[in-house]
Amino acid sequence: MKGFDPWAPTDPVGEALHLLRMNGAFYCRVEMSAPWGMAMPAMPGHLWFHVVTAGTCWLGTGDGPPRVMGAGELVLVPHGQGHTLLSEPGVATPGVLDLPRELVSERYEMLRHGGGGAPTHMICGAIRFDQPSARHLIEVLPETLHIETAGSAPDSWMPSLLRLMASEARELRPGGEEVITRLSDIIVIQAIRTWLEADPAARTGWLGALHDPQLGRALALIHRQPDHAWTVAELASELAMSRSAFSARFTKVVGEPVMQYVTRWRMQVALRSFEEGRTTTAELARKLGYRSEAAFARAFKRVLGVSPGAARKRRGDDLLDFNAS
Repeated sequence: MKGFDPWAPTDPVGEALHLLRMNGAFYCRVEMSAPWGMAMPAMPGHLWFHVVTAGTCWLGTGDGPPRVMGAGELVLVPHGQGHTLLSEPGVATPGVLDLPRELVSERYEMLRHGGGGAPTHMICGAIRFDQPSARHLIEVLPETLHIETAGSAPDSWMPSLLRLMASEARELRPGGEEVITRLSDIIVIQAIRTWLEADPAARTGWLGALHDPQLGRALALIHRQPDHAWTVAELASELAMSRSAFSARFTKVVGEPVMQYVTRWRMQVALRSFEEGRTTTAELARKLGYRSEAAFARAFKRVLGVSPGAARKRRGDDLLDFNAS
């Protein structure tokens, strides 16, 4: 649909990062004393993050032995799977929702728990990305993303951001919860940028296509104009490639045929619109270039597995209410 941000970066990777706009479901300042442990629930469609501001913490994700994190370290659990945080391997891990929490604001809480031993302080949160390109980027991240700041250059942004967050958490001044939530969002984006720049896996598949000068431009065109009646021939022409060469290269790098990708992208745009409750099925069918509401509904169900009506009814059902006691 028309009207994308004219100030968005012109490179496809930068544009994907530009669209990492977050909805925070839950932010929590955690003060624990050993022995302690807690289990974080699965949050489909959300990204968990944990910043250790003092002490140490062990993270268990179920895909291997727990790993230890020290002060000034950050871990992302991008796909929202359940996991545990604990003072040392083997301690009990009650569910975080079963522990006493103090509500500071609508989305910010304080949690204090443990046996009175060595302290660990953390900032934890669960956030959701609404823009389809952002969701696609999150999907290709690894199961966990661990950022260590020890040995970073003195002018590196990440250690400075983490020090500022730790300072805010130590003494919660007026407006401090707002500062911490915004810092959390910036730190998550910075962590993803660090991974994109450093990990060879970020140069394969869909991300590899974003980095590719020609395929990246094709993806940007599809992302920005999902309502356009794209054809393989037209996209190939935009890139000054032959139809057959473009089609073969797109399928090989991205992992699916170009028109299948176009349809799937349109359905992700439609799903976001339903989740925001801002349109009807008929309006979306028209805006996305379908000749009839029925044709749009068939494509939607084929790609996403549910009907447009079911998607609209399910709007918001996957959000977990962390404010419930």
